[in-house]
Amino acid sequence: MSQQLDPADQRAEVLSEIRRVMPGNDSATQRNRMLRGMLRLGSVTTYEGSRLLDCYDPRARIYELRLAGYRIKTTMQARLTESGTLRYVGAYALEGSPTYPLFDDLNSENALE
Repeated sequence: MSQQLDPADQRAEVLSEIRRVMPGNDSATQRNRMLRGMLRLGSVTTYEGSRLLDCYDPRARIYELRLAGYRIKTTMQARLTESGTLRYVGAYALEGSPTYPLFDDLNSENALE
């Protein structure tokens, strides 16, 4: 009998895979990891972005995505940290297609690869 993962573990697996297939620490790579995570899972929290997507400051990457024309909604969600403390974190979700391009290396098609 196979054991089914809980939703948080499933999300962690998807985000960890994104990090593995998109190595690097430059801001363009971090933006694309955040974008791919939102496209694959519907949303990415600041906690997931920093811990699982290896983005030092996910808020900065979201800001840059918004500058690139991506419409991203932020909501606050209560999440337990690794130490069991309840924290409120930002959860980012795409609200539609980009409105104008700013970064040539950033697009939805590349994020789905």
